[in-house]
Amino acid sequence: MPVKIKTQSRGSDKEAFAGAPSTSGASGAVLDEDLSTDPASHISAQATASDTDVASKGSEGDFEAIVLADTKDDESTPASPVISGATADPVKDYLKQIGKVSLLTADEEVSLAKRIEAGLFAEEKLSESGDLAPKLKRELRWVVRDGQRAKDHLLAANLRLVVSLAKRYTGRGMQFLDLIQEGNLGLIRAVEKFDYVKGFKFSTYATWWIRQAITRAMADQARTIRIPVHMVEVINKLSRVQRQLLQDLGREPTPDELGRELDMPPERVVEVQKYGREPISLHTPLGDEGDSEFGDLIEDVDAVAPDDAVGFSMLQQQLRLLLDSLSEREAGVIRMRFGLDDDMPKTLDYVGEYFDVTRERIRQIEAKTMAKLRHPSRSQCLRDYLG
Repeated sequence: MPVKIKTQSRGSDKEAFAGAPSTSGASGAVLDEDLSTDPASHISAQATASDTDVASKGSEGDFEAIVLADTKDDESTPASPVISGATADPVKDYLKQIGKVSLLTADEEVSLAKRIEAGLFAEEKLSESGDLAPKLKRELRWVVRDGQRAKDHLLAANLRLVVSLAKRYTGRGMQFLDLIQEGNLGLIRAVEKFDYVKGFKFSTYATWWIRQAITRAMADQARTIRIPVHMVEVINKLSRVQRQLLQDLGREPTPDELGRELDMPPERVVEVQKYGREPISLHTPLGDEGDSEFGDLIEDVDAVAPDDAVGFSMLQQQLRLLLDSLSEREAGVIRMRFGLDDDMPKTLDYVGEYFDVTRERIRQIEAKTMAKLRHPSRSQCLRDYLG
């Protein structure tokens, strides 16, 4: 038995059926694409006469009847492709799988979109009304399932569009299959927001959602160190201007020249260029044979030079000889006050408690001992170590 669902016209429907994606919450364009504007504006600029062959609907506020034939579940949904004879190449297997679904005509896209809309409407009615007749509930559930099947069909028939767009972004830090995966998420969003009433072909509309999903994923995932989306936009703008000036001048532009083009201080240009550099692994092999690594050429600023280590060892030996010429308490006070044993100088109070004398007495012993060490007979051996 056919099921008839009354659905409100798109012109007055709620946001769930809105056709144009909103990007007011987006944080700027990413990579080489300026996606901060509404994709609907791009679609309107590029729509052709072939995109407007969809029959017009009633005026705003009118209602239209969508009649769905009572068909079997498997008549309107493409059968899930079964991968047979899978190879070691996952990309080839995936392309073979999605190629089994036929492309859609404009009329078929409209038909699927109407079924999706009816399914959403039926789902809303089921959630709002709790006292529906059992028969009506069954029919509404069937419409919901049919809408989901139509959505799956529209998705499956446009997976090749995602692949064709993802090919343009290869070699930029993400694997091809990862790009396809992100593009598929954009395709799902396009199916949910598509408004067939506007007369555009689905592929024209979905292209912008797919590109937006891919470019934003690249901004978030392609770099080892994540850079905010707004900074990625600045880096890409700088790169475009740099390439243009390179062609015009025949040489690499200076930071001053780049700054004038971008209305940016030269210091800021240099800073942005640093942000755009890709990190390099310390284990990167060098030379034709690769017997050395890049890290072998990097100086360890914390390492002690061999000659400095030898000089420090000899100085410690001379200090021990000098302290051995003092009394046990004098040597102990100097060691503790200057932290010669543990690199932790002690206070007068701490040393006084250790020797069971007052802090003033420790100060006197320290001053007397330092005077002894400054005597030429003792200090001469340390002069060679002074800078």
